Amino acid sequence: MDESLEAILNKAYELGKSYEQKCTGCAQTSLSAIFDALGIWSEDVFKAASGLADGLGLTTDGSCGALIGGALAISFIFGREKKDFKDVFKPFKSYELVKKLHDEYVLKHQTCRCNDVQKSLFGRTYNLWDQNELQEAFSSGMIDKCSEVVGTTARMAVKIILEAGFKPKHQFSI
Repeated sequence: MDESLEAILNKAYELGKSYEQKCTGCAQTSLSAIFDALGIWSEDVFKAASGLADGLGLTTDGSCGALIGGALAISFIFGREKKDFKDVFKPFKSYELVKKLHDEYVLKHQTCRCNDVQKSLFGRTYNLWDQNELQEAFSSGMIDKCSEVVGTTARMAVKIILEAGFKPKHQFSI
């Protein structure tokens, strides 16, 4: 693998881990790591991701937020624009790439549902709306384990984005 490509992938991974550990909110931390590694930004997309953590609104009843963040980044770069809204074929590039991310994620975690990922990582799920369970989650190492998921997923998404032909806005030195 090209050294500069590997540096960008590693940067996405490290940023994802770090952002999740310091800021939490797996959809936003994954998205931010991907955007920062690629040298792009959209405050609107970042803000739109804020309610998508822990399987949608801290419910665990939805896709992993890190995966959602990756899908948002791919769609931001390769998605259909409003001017092409009636063209049903325009979003197929983003569909293809998001499916690729989904399939790689599921291959690694055997699921894309937050609830099931938590069961795999912790042997149970946590209701983060309950203060006692929130403390249990933090004590169980949730931040460290979820930050690994975020970093890995951000790396997967950046690799897919770069392989699809996106050129990052800057290079990193590690």
